Parts: sequence; C-alpha cells; structure tokens
Amino acid sequence: MFAGLLLLLFRFVIKHNVSTEWRLVIALVLEGAWEIMENTNTVIDRYRETTAALGYRGDSVANSMGDIVCCAAGLLIARKVGWLRSLPIFIATEIVLLFWIRDSLILEIITLIHPFEVIKNWQLGH
Repeated sequence: MFAGLLLLLFRFVIKHNVSTEWRLVIALVLEGAWEIMENTNTVIDRYRETTAALGYRGDSVANSMGDIVCCAAGLLIARKVGWLRSLPIFIATEIVLLFWIRDSLILEIITLIHPFEVIKNWQLGH
C-alpha cells in the first residue's frame, strides 16, 4: 500500500521522481511512526472501543518489527512485480485475512475512523 501511495504522491502530486531506495526509507519511517502511534494509550483505547480487540494491550515488539519487515518486503515486491500485479495480491491478502482472522488493514482503518457496530459484531462472531 505504501509503495502505491508514495508512487502516486511523488509522481502526480509533487511531480518529482524519487528512487525506490528513498521510497523505501520514507515507507519505513512512516510505518515506524505508525507502530509508535498505534501503541499509544489513545489508539489502544480506540481499538478496544471500536473493534473486537476488547482485551487489546498493544503490539509486542516482535509484532511491530514484523510489521515493519513486512512493509519493506511489500514495497520491494510491489516494485519488482509492478502495481498491476501488486494490487490483486493486496486485495487477495485482505480477503484471506477477512475470512481467516476476521480482520485486515482496510477493516482496521475503517473501524478506527468510523466504527460500525455490524463490523464489530461480525468480528466477534455474533
């Protein structure tokens, strides 16, 4: 996701070509910042209120580091295979996660921005 968003930002908004290496650095800084913010009391409390993560206490260091590594891997894979092949991979991953663990990146973003009781009930299996 960061690969595509950064590419769009630099190509069409800023109108400056940025190397893959710098996009990777920027993506990792953003992901690291998100991991820090995600583990603040405010966001943790929001997760508890709006999602099925009722007992959530924050991510472990290993989980946060895994997310950062996956961000880097995802950007490098997207760079290698191109956005036309990356988008279906991203969508397929989201769908698998929805059915496997009843959660995904997009669902997390939706519930943090505007919680829906129907989503929370579905995640809880009601």
